[in-house]
Amino acid sequence: MIAEIYFNFISVLAAGNGGGGLLSVNEGLAFWTTLTFLLLILLLKKYAWKPILTALNQRELAIKESLEQAEKVKEEAKRILLQNEANLARAEEESKKIIEQSRQYAEHLKQQILNEAKSQAKKLLEDTSSEIERKKLAALDELKFQITQIIIDSASKVIQENLDLEKNKILIENYLKEISKN
Repeated sequence: MIAEIYFNFISVLAAGNGGGGLLSVNEGLAFWTTLTFLLLILLLKKYAWKPILTALNQRELAIKESLEQAEKVKEEAKRILLQNEANLARAEEESKKIIEQSRQYAEHLKQQILNEAKSQAKKLLEDTSSEIERKKLAALDELKFQITQIIIDSASKVIQENLDLEKNKILIENYLKEISKN
């Protein structure tokens, strides 16, 4: 039926032109062109459309799976990002605690070092004071010894000079003045 309509359409076109112009239609050529076109469509439908449609369906499924997998990966990345942010927050909190503990330890250590330094300074001061006292006593002992020697020397000079009381008294006074100058 379609073929009959087609041939009638071609006949009308051919009769209307009346000759071999540019728009004239050759019925034989049109018939074979149409028949070749229809055969090509049938062959394509039987042999090519199914593999093409199958390939397109497979491609569509692959794209859909890729999109689903990309969405899963995106969700996993979001989850990992949130987890990393939480870990980072915990790490920052832990580092703050460690810094605070270090600061407290340093303060304690500083106080301990200051206390030890004060203790050592006090001990050094006490040792120095006792050393000064000891040297002072030694110097006094030495001074007593020297004074005793001076007295003995002066007494021996007095005895050697003369036993004159007035002379002895003047001699001792002069000698004591001499000692006080030294």
